[in-house]
Amino acid sequence: MYSNLPNLVLAFHGCDEETYEKVLYNNETLLPSLNSYDWLGNGIYFWENSLSRAEEWAISYCERHNQKYPDKKKKPAVIGAVISPGHCLNLTDYGSSEILKSGYEILSYELSLIGKDMPVNRDIKGSGDLLLRELDCAVIERIHQYNKELGKRSYDSVRGIFTEGKPVYEKSGIMEKTHVQLCIVNPNCIKGYFKPLTPDSRWNMV
Repeated sequence: MYSNLPNLVLAFHGCDEETYEKVLYNNETLLPSLNSYDWLGNGIYFWENSLSRAEEWAISYCERHNQKYPDKKKKPAVIGAVISPGHCLNLTDYGSSEILKSGYEILSYELSLIGKDMPVNRDIKGSGDLLLRELDCAVIERIHQYNKELGKRSYDSVRGIFTEGKPVYEKSGIMEKTHVQLCIVNPNCIKGYFKPLTPDSRWNMV
């Protein structure tokens, strides 16, 4: 009853300049991420209300690409979006834990029947953060599939808070890269794209 999020949110998608121009100037759409390690399952990813985090991710992404393909260099960019999350699997809501547990149990049972191991969330290069979330992705994708099998309403989006990075200061319980992420499953949730502006320092922020 209360899984619909009625508000519009501003969110940001880190990308390269080529993608930025295709979306903003050629009216193309962002493509969903279909990786097995996507944190919130498959869909189009945004940083909710965090232009700076999207910028940081875009820079990091382009640096990794340019090191691997020095003859095909990319420039970082960020696309803004106005989003209505709609029918949302909102992992910031206490009740979502029961949905996740059910998805986990179904997946675990099915894989055990065919003799397969459960996927595993893993870190990379000893970062300490579980950056490759194959287990979480598989569980969320199984929840989507379960809803389809039972003819239940599909989730339009998935929303989660992630604590990532180092403590912001010594012994702090707040991590420097803590953020809210939106995974858009139904592209109709995206009401429009925009070019993020640089603030006018002569005026107060609104």
